This record gives sequence, structure tokens and C-alpha cells, in this order.
Amino acid sequence: MLVGVPKEIKNHEYRVGLVPSSVAELIHHGHQVIVQTGAGLGSGISDADYQTAGATIVPDADSVWSKADMVVKVKEPLAEERKKLRPGQILFTYLHLAPDAPQTHDLVKSGAICIAYETVTAPNGGLPLLTPMSEVAGRLAPQVGAHCLEKAAGGRGILLGGVPGVPAAEVIILGGGVSGTHAATIALGMGANVTVVDRSADVLRRLATQFGTGVRTIFSTRDAIREIVKRADLLIGCVLIPGAAAPKLVTKDMLKTMKPGSVIVDVAIDQGGCCETSKATTHADPTYVVDNVVHYCVANMPGAVARTSTFALNNVTLPFALALADKGWKKALKDDKYLRDGLNVAEGKVTCEPVAEAHGLAYTPAEHLLG
Repeated sequence: MLVGVPKEIKNHEYRVGLVPSSVAELIHHGHQVIVQTGAGLGSGISDADYQTAGATIVPDADSVWSKADMVVKVKEPLAEERKKLRPGQILFTYLHLAPDAPQTHDLVKSGAICIAYETVTAPNGGLPLLTPMSEVAGRLAPQVGAHCLEKAAGGRGILLGGVPGVPAAEVIILGGGVSGTHAATIALGMGANVTVVDRSADVLRRLATQFGTGVRTIFSTRDAIREIVKRADLLIGCVLIPGAAAPKLVTKDMLKTMKPGSVIVDVAIDQGGCCETSKATTHADPTYVVDNVVHYCVANMPGAVARTSTFALNNVTLPFALALADKGWKKALKDDKYLRDGLNVAEGKVTCEPVAEAHGLAYTPAEHLLG
């Protein structure tokens, strides 16, 4: 199979779909790999590094999209990239389709085979290809939140960890999954007062075991969230429903009760965000203010630490990329029901039920396309 790696074109996105070691593995399996020139520079990977691994460097994105049987990316294809997709071509990347109707409709029209990292599952019920980026985003959230709390950045002028004699900031984390747990780890390490809200009693027990009395836990109800947001200096949204749009847990009315200069970091923005006032931003213009509350809603947070993120992502995507290349998409998905869960759109049909529901489209189970 001919595997192609284009350069990411999303604002300040420096990650890349394959690293040289992944390229070498694909070539060892008898495949060809083409990489757009400069695709890896943002992650500290040169064209020469790819050539040493056996890849062929091509001059532009069109050379990748027009030739590759499978395109491996990081972020969802933007409108200009979606025009380059063709029927039967495999697209393997993050998609986050539930909050993105234009992309969904374009992928359906393309006839391409679109497999989303974020809905590939694991035997334990986890999301193995989303986990490393959730870890990165969770660890970044207190860091960027601390910066946004600085007065010059529009915040309350609070040091996250306080100093002797002055209280630390109140950090409220909505969701105790992968991102929420890592956010709590970093916020606690920075000296903040940390509270995690979740609707799973098992998750709350795990957090209590992991952090002891260092982190407070609260069972999630509408009333509980309504009360706790009033205390927040930094609110971190880490709620995830696999494949579906994030629930809007913080309403506009709740926002009005928050402290002036407090900060929301909405890690869930890839799936539409968990605050009613959240809208996707970029690393070039990451924040905006609503009702005196600073909102940080960058949709590709891990892109800020591209090298770490790229290598962490490749560690988990490579086995699936190899399976798709070795077997073709139909046999690979037949053989692996967890990879099959990653199929979102194929041959003009929506094969992920939450995406179909989000956009009022017909749902076709993946099994119906596999024969």
C-alpha cells in the first residue's frame, strides 16, 4: 500500500502523522511511504530523517492526496483538504465529527474510508488512540490556565499555588477521566486547591484512592455544578462522551455567577465544549472573554508541545496503521472489532451512531459494509 503523510495546515498545528520509526516499520512490511516536504519540521523531524527511514519526499500536499491509498494525519481535514479525498481512499486521523456538520457532510460526499482515532476502542473499554493526547491536554490545562489567570492575560491576577499567607487558587475540574486525572495531577503539583466533579462513583473512588485527601471529589449533578462554579478561579472542562458532542454542563446563567477574571479551559472543545459559551479558538488567538470570564478553547492543545505529542501519538497509532496497510481496511476491520469502532464514515455512509444522531443522518453499522 502507498501511505501518504501531508503537512498539517490547521492553525499552529505542528504535529505530524508518522515519525521516521513508524515509516521504517511500514516499509519493513513492504509498503511505500510518501511524505510532504517539511511535514515533520514542527516536531523536530527533517526530510532527511524520513529519507533515512526509507520514505520518498514529495513537494506538495497534492502529491500526497492524489497518490496515497491511505493518508495518515493528526487533525481533521480542513475544507481544502476534504476536496482532495477520493472514493475508497483511507483517511486515518482525528475527526471529531459530532460537532462538525460541514466536515461530516464533506466526508460522506467524498466516498472515502474515514477512520477516527478518537473512537477506536480497547478491550477494557478505553480509547487508546485518544488517551495520549488526553494526557497531554490534561497536563497542559493547568499550565495554560495559570497563565490566563495572570492580570496581563485578562485574569484575576492569582498565582495558582498561592504563597505563604495567601490562599491558593480554586481549581474545579469537570470530568475525572484521563484528561481530568492528569489535570488534577498537575494542578495539585502546582499547589492549587483541586476539586474534581464526575457522575461515576467508581471514578470518584479511584480519584480518592489515587490522590487521598489532596483532591476533593464531588458527585456531578446540575445543582452541584451550579454551586461549585461560583468558587472556581480556574474551571477545566474534561467531559467526554465517546464519539458524541460534549454535554453543556456550564450554562450561560451559571457563567454569570463566576468570579470576574476567572478562567475556563475547555479541553472538551474538540467535541464542541462543555460550556454553552465555548467556541473553538486557535493557538494564534487562544482566548476571549464572556461575562468577565476568560475562555481558553484551543481545539488542538497538544499541538503546542508537538514533539512530545507526535511521538506519544505514534506509539499507539502504529499497530493500527500497520493492520490497515497490511490487510486493507475491510479485512483489518473484520479482524479487529476495536479498530472497527473507529470507522465513522465509509463509502458515503455514516457508520458511527453518535455522529449520525448529532446530524440527523442515517446510521449504517460498519458490519453492513464489510460483507
